[in-house]
This record gives sequence, structure tokens and C-alpha cells, in this order.
Amino acid sequence: MPLFASPFKPEPPHSHAQAPTTGVLYCNLGTPDAATPTAVRRYLAQFLSDHRVIEIPKVIWNVILHGIILRTRPKQSAAKYASIWTPQGSPLRIGTEQQAVMLRGWLGERGHKVQVEYAMRYGSPSIAEQLDKLKAQGVTRVLIVPAYPQYSATSTASVFDAVYDWARQTRNIPELRFVNRYHDDPGYIAALARRVRSHWQQHGKPDQLVMSFHGVPERTLHLGDPYHCECHKTARLLAAALGLAKEEYKVTFQSRLGRAKWLQPYTEPSLIAMAKTKVKRVDVVCPGFTSDCLETLEEIAMEGKAAFLNAGGKEFHYIPCLNSEPDWITALSHIVQTHLQGWPTQNPPDAQSLAETAARAKALGAKQ
Repeated sequence: MPLFASPFKPEPPHSHAQAPTTGVLYCNLGTPDAATPTAVRRYLAQFLSDHRVIEIPKVIWNVILHGIILRTRPKQSAAKYASIWTPQGSPLRIGTEQQAVMLRGWLGERGHKVQVEYAMRYGSPSIAEQLDKLKAQGVTRVLIVPAYPQYSATSTASVFDAVYDWARQTRNIPELRFVNRYHDDPGYIAALARRVRSHWQQHGKPDQLVMSFHGVPERTLHLGDPYHCECHKTARLLAAALGLAKEEYKVTFQSRLGRAKWLQPYTEPSLIAMAKTKVKRVDVVCPGFTSDCLETLEEIAMEGKAAFLNAGGKEFHYIPCLNSEPDWITALSHIVQTHLQGWPTQNPPDAQSLAETAARAKALGAKQ
């Protein structure tokens, strides 16, 4: 029995004949395991305890979180989750898993020998759990890919924190790379534009297109977080791809928590104001979410719709997220390949390929 316990987790079995491989970990925000108050309370406790999400001093915040929020909010939130839950479970988890599976297949078809897993920052499967899984598969290089196109310390950096926390407990840390953002990636913008155009081809164009992004406290903008600027750049690029003039679209921010001032304008008040100014039809798209979730399916498609129609609007359309659209998976795979450059991921060439390469090289040499 060892005299001192090791601060590091045991390493998985390793064979010296095992070739090093590369892994991709696709990380989304997270979801409760079930649409019940107990599961939601567990999820919210983890989510709202993250100092990246709530920057209030912990002594003060813990009183508010455990004394008020976790006593009242889980029951309310569970009812909202129940309204979008499917027989297979959480839409966010289902969508994220589908994206990871399709990404693995896309990369494999193009000859990349890469392990692809998905993880949730809060809830399961956790980032630490999936990194352990990749290590057990012999992965020695890992690319971390957040599902958030726009960088924010409240989301992207929090994913990185979880990776660093895992690394602090790991003896043999794999090489790590991180994708910080892809808010202006041409493939991502093109996939968004095609999603919107496809909806318009079926239902016609609205009087106003609303691009609703998840909100963050306004003070984060003044403290140097680039999220606000990156959301607006995404919106400008998407509007340009759709051929929209400035007056034909509006950028808003949703999901405000607490009484502090968050990024404005807020989505629901904006929808109400539009209805009152005789805007008959609005379409809402959420470019900051790559998978449909509570914030899109319930907050926008249900609550936002009700707010607009009750204020006098006539027609409301929610345009679904990219989810598993082939254009998006193609764009995501290109983003991943760009960040994998320099890491050996291609399958070793067979004897016939080597012979063909040698013959081409010989032929080129003869011409020179």
C-alpha cells in the first residue's frame, strides 16, 4: 500500500505498439438528465455555481443561489423543459450527439483517423468523463471544439476551464488545442443563410428578420469580452448573404437572468414593440445556437411567439437552428480540419498508394 496517495488519476493501460491517435471533443453547454425538478436543480446548481457565468462574489451569490434560486426555479424550469422534451430525451443532447456522429463520419470519409466525442459543460456526459474516454482509446492529441460560434468568457472560456481542471488531475496530459471562435467562418455563415432561405422558400419572407443571440451582462462588454461585437459581425455577414438592408433585420439578446443590465435590445420586448408598430410578420433565427434547445424551442418558439401575437402581431415564424444540416456539418468539419493542421490524422497509405505516388514522382522528375 503506498505511503502517499497520488493526486493524479490512474493512467489507462498502454501498449508500446499502440500508435498515437488524435481526438476531437465537441462541447455544448449542457442539459438536465430529465425534465424533473430534482434533475433541473442538480443541473442549475452546477451551471449557476460557475464563476464564469456569475461573477458576483461567491459569499454573496451562494446565499442567493441556495437560499432563493434553487428553492424556486427548478420547478418552473422543469415545466419548461417538459414542454420540449422528446421520448429520446433532451433535444440539445440528441442534437449535439448527432452532430458529433456526423462529424466523425465526414472526417472518416475523407481519410482522417480521428476519434470524435461530444461532451456537456454542465451535466452529462461531462468534459472530464469524455477526455478520460479519449485517453483510454489511445488518443494523445485533443482538439477542443465548443459548439458556440461567438466567443464569450461565460461559455467558451468555461469549457476551457473544465479542460484545465481535468488536466490538473492527469499525469500524462495529451497535446491540447482549442477553437476559440468561428463567428465569421464563411461555411458557418453560408449554412445559416441557406437555412433561412430554405424557410423563406416554403413560407415567404417576413416584414422583419430578428436575429436573437443569448444574452450576457452588459458589464462583460466593458470589461473586454468580445461576445457583443462577434454577435453583431455574424449578424452583418448573415444579412449580407441574405441581401438584407439594415431596416430589414434586427439584432436582439435573450435569456436575461436577474435584474442587472444585460446586452440590449432584449428579444421579447423588441417583439412586442414590433407588433405594436404594426409589423405583421416576424421570423426569428438564433445564430448563436448550433443545436435547438430550451432557449430556442421554448423561450423563442413558444414564449416569444405568444408575446408577439398577444401584442397584435399576425404571424410569427421560428427558423430552427443548424442542428444536423449537411451544410453545417461540412462547415464544422472544415473548421476542425483547419485546426488539426500539423497533426498526423490521415490513415497510413497502403502499398498501392505508395507505388502510385512513387510512379508520379518519377514521371515528374523525368519531365524536369
